[in-house]
Amino acid sequence: MRGQFTGWPEQAMDVLWQLQGEPPRAVREHCRADRERLVRQPMIALLGDIADADPRYEDFSVWHYRTGSWWWQNQSAVIRLGRKIEIGLRFSLDGLRIQGAWWYPDPGQVDSFRRAVASERSGRELTALVEDVRGKGYDISGDVMKRPPRGYPADHPRAALLRHRSLVAARTLGCEEWLHTPEAVDRVLAATADLDALMTWLVHHVKRTA
Repeated sequence: MRGQFTGWPEQAMDVLWQLQGEPPRAVREHCRADRERLVRQPMIALLGDIADADPRYEDFSVWHYRTGSWWWQNQSAVIRLGRKIEIGLRFSLDGLRIQGAWWYPDPGQVDSFRRAVASERSGRELTALVEDVRGKGYDISGDVMKRPPRGYPADHPRAALLRHRSLVAARTLGCEEWLHTPEAVDRVLAATADLDALMTWLVHHVKRTA
């Protein structure tokens, strides 16, 4: 059932402002309860509504706090789609950011990715998918080698993709008034739709081998 998420309260931004820089432990502890209520719990509610809208997104985690100040200033969450393949969300003073990522690969996953890229049919498909999300405003990045891997010609038509040892498509969704309303659910669902075909390709072709 939709409707858990009502938006991040405007006071959430006030809490994050207090946590900027390198806040001492006393400041973190002072903000902990408000940050949990105003920042982290709305992210849990948002992901709950996303999962209700699409059961493929039911396997999610919303991070707790860690030692580094970055983790207090940014509320991150992931939706797991496959082994090392996930959609990530991050809420901060900059607004809401989304990314679709295959990263930190298991042994053998990079080889599976390269074989699929080198294959004419699946490789052309990935090229088109990457260009599609790039055209929708997503930045394409990842762990990229300086040259194509051994065993593949330097002039391979998909040499740029073969150099990837991870693949990330990310963009900022914004920091407007809709963040404080249920509209954020629809904004995230629209972004997951942007990423759907690319993430499906990765789930299908990047196999876990270890």
